[in-house]
Amino acid sequence: MMGDLGVEEELSSKDAFKQYVMVKKDRKVICPTQCLNPPANMPSVWHITDIVRQEKLANLSSLSRCLLRRSPENSHQEKEWGEFLGFLQKHKKVATGKDECFQFFILPPKEGSGFSCTFAYYRERGKPSECPVGKASGSTSHLIEEACSPYSEEAVVGAQTCNLSAKASERPEKTNQHNLVRANPSFLTTLAHTHSGWIFGAIAEFVDNSRDAKATKLEISIDMIFSRATGREIPMLCIIDDGCGMNHQEMLCMVSFGHNQPDVDDPNRIGRFGIGFKTGAMKLGKDALVLTQTSNSRSIAFLSQTLNEGKDNLEIPIVSYYRYGQFMELDKQNETLFKHNLKAIKEFSPFDKYLIGQKVGLFSREGTGTHIYIWNLDEWGSNYSLQWESGITGGSSFHQGDIFIRSRRVRARPGQMTQTVPLDYSLRSYLEVIFLDPRIKIYVQGSQVKSRPLARSLSKTVVENCTIMGKPVQLTLGCNQLEWEQANCGIFLYWHGRLIEAYKRVGSMMHNGDKGRGVIGVIDVTDLMADDNGHVWVHNNKQGFQDCEAYAELETWLGEKSDRYLDEHVDKVELKASSGVYKPDNEWVQCDKCRKWRMLSHGFNSKTLPLQWFCYMKPFNGKCEIPEQEVEPGVITVSSKRQGYSFSADPQEIKGKLSGQAVGTSKNRGGNVSSHTVDDDQANDYLERRKKLRRRCRKS
Repeated sequence: MMGDLGVEEELSSKDAFKQYVMVKKDRKVICPTQCLNPPANMPSVWHITDIVRQEKLANLSSLSRCLLRRSPENSHQEKEWGEFLGFLQKHKKVATGKDECFQFFILPPKEGSGFSCTFAYYRERGKPSECPVGKASGSTSHLIEEACSPYSEEAVVGAQTCNLSAKASERPEKTNQHNLVRANPSFLTTLAHTHSGWIFGAIAEFVDNSRDAKATKLEISIDMIFSRATGREIPMLCIIDDGCGMNHQEMLCMVSFGHNQPDVDDPNRIGRFGIGFKTGAMKLGKDALVLTQTSNSRSIAFLSQTLNEGKDNLEIPIVSYYRYGQFMELDKQNETLFKHNLKAIKEFSPFDKYLIGQKVGLFSREGTGTHIYIWNLDEWGSNYSLQWESGITGGSSFHQGDIFIRSRRVRARPGQMTQTVPLDYSLRSYLEVIFLDPRIKIYVQGSQVKSRPLARSLSKTVVENCTIMGKPVQLTLGCNQLEWEQANCGIFLYWHGRLIEAYKRVGSMMHNGDKGRGVIGVIDVTDLMADDNGHVWVHNNKQGFQDCEAYAELETWLGEKSDRYLDEHVDKVELKASSGVYKPDNEWVQCDKCRKWRMLSHGFNSKTLPLQWFCYMKPFNGKCEIPEQEVEPGVITVSSKRQGYSFSADPQEIKGKLSGQAVGTSKNRGGNVSSHTVDDDQANDYLERRKKLRRRCRKS
């Protein structure tokens, strides 16, 4: 009986488990396994195509057999393997699958023997040299790894496998092989065009990946490194996070061209299209090296235009290490292949074994994370597209380092007149507002980016709620002093908490460049920009939305609400920038430990806070365990452009006059409006400015 096969007698020779086999069904992984006594030309991925009853299979005993032992990477795979074998055992069925060169039959385990191991019979079909899947033991059937293999003497072209030396005019032989696509290296240049309009969109792809990996810290910098190819130092973009890292299979997925969209729409996950790393890396530079580490493995991948120059098929070397005790050692299953790939990385990159070891040393003993290094950066004329400044060391806030777009050009928007839009050409300014609810610590050129959650930095705040095409949306509108000084306005649209469109002008803003100056709207459209079938109306570069009915309805509603806000809450008479201040309804500060936002007490001057602030400090004087505060929606706090400063009045007169104006404004507004008086610090700041002005006059 097939179900009565003994397993224990073959488990004694554990050293014979030399090859890994990934068992899949319906394109989904059941569990990785280790194979005892595998055939020489066995594929490393077994796709189950059918499950049949044992009675329908005869003469299996005449076939060769091997033993499969589960080797799960997580508890989910272990559970899937147990349920899979339990199903076969309960219903007395056999799982089968085949391709052109190999056919397998996975048997149910013996009653009472457990689900850790089971036998599989197999049949090899055709000559081994004619089999395009599974070459030497230790290789994989993944298309990219086939291209990386130094033993690959064939290339898949069209619907056939042909020798590279064959003449193009020769008639192909009859074949039943699958139609596998060849990727020409020129495709890497095509990928770079995805972010041709704005290079910061390429950097945003890596920021998204770090957030999806649950990183708490992300460092972005441009450093100089010596290049053996040019004999001089060249700039290299470094992107380092402390996320969960990637194992070998996840690394293969990342360098593959697209992957299946997630089954569940996670509101905290941004990546969906499977092309972000490739498009971002190839826009920023010609060569990229990825170094990633999990708790049990470490992998290196090399995506390079330099390596593939002049080749007909794309080669992406990948090297993987696994933890043996306290050390990471080269994977023994594919040692020959990985040594070849490591040699290619050292030859075509600035990384030798010492530099790789130095970068690996950035991981702590149990540390995880991903490092991405990009060089041969994109060029702008005779220079680089990116321009970088290191800033002043020592934690100074006077001049922090930054990365700029060299052209300093502002992105085109309807009705825009100002050329002062730092978000368009300063990476630090862009990262300040990239997330709706920022939690991750981001560093640019060694100094931390102070997040600026727009919805918390507005005055005259109004919250509007509506249902568009059956989906709820919430818009926060208000005035922002910084944007008023820079003559900016518009709506910031977020998707999955990530900024997609900034300063989108709607309604009357589109036709008057100064209309709505300083008015900012914030909205998250995650639910609205997706249909019930899982399709999302977001461009794959995540820098805009597709033209669809939901987006058109949203634009109309945003225009109506913004125009209504301008009529009801913005001064009719325009004032000079020097005589008006939009103070936020509530000032907030973020703890550098727990990353929670704390509301400052009324009258506290936020400019006196240190660069690094924690919950136990003034004025919060609390603990990180205290929940984050929330502001009730729909409450408007008037903090209008303050005017009427008297150059001859004393401090008490100034306080009284300004306080009276604020209260008077509140009474005139009426409705659900609360007053907000001017604090002592503002009057004192004014007196200090007067003293400095007098001293300057005496000197002159």
